[in-house]
Amino acid sequence: MARTTRTDNEMKLSFGVGGGAVLAAALVLGSGCASRQQVDSAPRARVTGDVSQYYPLAVGNRWTYRVNGQEREQPEAIEILKEEDGYFHDNRGGQLTVDAYGLRDPKRYLLRAPVEVGNSWTNVVSVSSTERYRILEVGVRCEAPAGTFDNCVRVEGRNRINADTTLVNTQTFAPGVGLVRIHVDLETKGQRVPQMWLELTSWKVRPQVSSSEG
Repeated sequence: MARTTRTDNEMKLSFGVGGGAVLAAALVLGSGCASRQQVDSAPRARVTGDVSQYYPLAVGNRWTYRVNGQEREQPEAIEILKEEDGYFHDNRGGQLTVDAYGLRDPKRYLLRAPVEVGNSWTNVVSVSSTERYRILEVGVRCEAPAGTFDNCVRVEGRNRINADTTLVNTQTFAPGVGLVRIHVDLETKGQRVPQMWLELTSWKVRPQVSSSEG
């Protein structure tokens, strides 16, 4: 079995950084710094569905995760603490919001409308770092320790580290729940080496109110 490899992309993660990952000292797409203005500002399609359902944002919402299949005495938890300047801030310093085009953090769009297979977009997160995202599956079933979830969306993000290696971040979102699974791999010469994976073990979110309910 190939040995797990650490790279200089290792950094602290939260729900709004690195394509939605939630833990410290883990691999992330795009280690370069970026400002909010660097997010792709020329979307090719506006929202045609409710992207917000795939990551409920409200103060008090909380998710816990298992890392690499290991049970820990203290679960890895993400909790939204406040809303400020249009972003929801979590207990690990991450930020998320939903705007006219999709779900995003200050550096990148994590999920963009229309939510359909093949939809793709690019995030320029620094001068030397470009992430390419694509929706792989829609309406699929996903399993995690927290349960079985229907109508999920699976998104793949790719960031080329060098001529031979690409960092691949695959995220699965469940409607009304949020991020259910994350897999981070290094892809070299067509072979993928797992770096880390996260699985949802529990969650608590406030019920969402649809726009039709005012």
